[in-house]
Amino acid sequence: MFEKDNQPYYTYRHSCFLLQYHLVLVTKYRKPVLTGPVKNYVYKLIEDICTERGYNILELNGEAGHLHLLFEATPGMAPTEFVNVLKTKTARFSRRDYPTEVGRFYWKPYFWSSSYFVATVSEQSLSLVQEYIKNQ
Repeated sequence: MFEKDNQPYYTYRHSCFLLQYHLVLVTKYRKPVLTGPVKNYVYKLIEDICTERGYNILELNGEAGHLHLLFEATPGMAPTEFVNVLKTKTARFSRRDYPTEVGRFYWKPYFWSSSYFVATVSEQSLSLVQEYIKNQ
């Protein structure tokens, strides 16, 4: 597994890296689905997916219609594939386990907007992005 070992970068066999991403996911039509137990459930699923892949969550927060995720990933991470996994799993399981709460907003099998935002974060802007997400 990848470790920092009291240094600012991760090391693994023949590589040294620090890849930090800011990801924003928006609910379909910006409906306020991410509240109460649905929000907690979606956030827990995201934490589980990141842990499973060895990604380190630095910040996770948002509002009822969108969420922000600040995380550290490995060099092999493909943002498009990762977003697809996050959206698919969180939507499928949320609709299955919270049909009444999600069904109040969507009569079709919707959850996330088809778009997303992702950007890399530099060491200089990390604290600004982290503070921004905390204050959502």
